[in-house]
Amino acid sequence: MEKRNIIVIGASMGGFDALKKIATDLPADLDAAIFIVWHMSPYVRGVLPQALNKVCGIPAAHAFDGERITMNRIYVAPPDHHMILEDGIIRVTHGPKENRFRPAVDPLFRSAAYIYGNRVIGVILSGALDDGTAGLWTVKYLGGLALVQDPADAEVPSMPESAIRQVTTDHITPLIEIAQTLVGLASESVGEKKQVAMKEKEKTKAEIRMATEVDPVEVDITKYGQLSPYACPECHGVLTLIRDGDITRFRCHTGHAYSSGSLLSALTEKVEEDIYGTLRGLDETILLLNQLGDHFAEANHARLAAVYFQQAEHTTGRAALIRQAATLQASFEPVQNEDQLPE
Repeated sequence: MEKRNIIVIGASMGGFDALKKIATDLPADLDAAIFIVWHMSPYVRGVLPQALNKVCGIPAAHAFDGERITMNRIYVAPPDHHMILEDGIIRVTHGPKENRFRPAVDPLFRSAAYIYGNRVIGVILSGALDDGTAGLWTVKYLGGLALVQDPADAEVPSMPESAIRQVTTDHITPLIEIAQTLVGLASESVGEKKQVAMKEKEKTKAEIRMATEVDPVEVDITKYGQLSPYACPECHGVLTLIRDGDITRFRCHTGHAYSSGSLLSALTEKVEEDIYGTLRGLDETILLLNQLGDHFAEANHARLAAVYFQQAEHTTGRAALIRQAATLQASFEPVQNEDQLPE
């Protein structure tokens, strides 16, 4: 009888200390394989495996492409790479970003659920926004268990709150109890894999292929959703709206994927970039108009010079209005629970 011994963990802001605490509390002889995605900058050397090895008896290391999966190991996604599970091996890829991250939590969870089904335990820890929610939904849909850090216990509660709100969660657990809970769950036997709708399995497989750097022409993601009016903030391709139960998310034909929250965050940042790009163009226009005015004034073409100076003045007024809009523009963080709503 197989055990529930594939543990996938997703964390972001505030997750480093949470991961260290869990690793500290795990027994050195745990008969399970643990896979971790922790959001980090692509430009820094990954430090998480070294930190975990200082406090944990289970060996931890960055995964490498083609590595065979062994029990009693901790595998960490390396910077700027997704970690994907196949049957008995790990794929490390530079596929398209998901929820604006690489590595992202969803590809790991999705691939683990697709291959290992009810052997999977999905764990969401502290982090901002909602990466991991869609992946945890897939873990549950394919028969696995969902464990979420208690938001009241998380340094940044957004990721746990999103998962609890949108996924039927089996355990909402304070950080201090997570390791003990995982040990108990990993000792349980599982039965036959859950039977699920073929189209859902095909959709999951297609999305895993996109994360493994397959030619996107080979994957027609539009078959699994409907075209939306939105453009991908990264490549400007049309986004397909995809549903996982009640969860709405988006993916473009080149593979970039967004939750509703991460798309909203990306679009508000793009608005600010566009406003300042417009201001740059207007400022350059004002400089050139005044330069031309000076040129014609020096050449004794006073009336022509006045036209350019007047146009520069009008453009300065328009730029002032847009500059005011720029100071009022603010990024919008999606509301995670009703307690955040104004009175």
